[in-house]
Amino acid sequence: MISIEDCIALCGLTEVEVAAIAEHEHLPEVAAAVLGQYLLHQKHGPDQIRQMLVEDIRTAMKAGNAAHASALLGALRHLTTTYKATLSHSLGTCHA
Repeated sequence: MISIEDCIALCGLTEVEVAAIAEHEHLPEVAAAVLGQYLLHQKHGPDQIRQMLVEDIRTAMKAGNAAHASALLGALRHLTTTYKATLSHSLGTCHA
């Protein structure tokens, strides 16, 4: 049987990045891993993931949850470092 850890390992994102997608999209982690893997292969998909992380960071900060915001910021740093070549330079709205 394939585990959630296997799904995350196969999708190209970290556990925190997948958890952020799950939180943002209100999905189970397995579905978030599949969505994340799909988005990584779309033209503006990495930008969409980055936008989800930015929005989740803002939500965590507004809720006063600095620890969660910090974890999400680490995920954002990892994403921007790992997928730098495929990200646009703008942090504006996502392209659909």
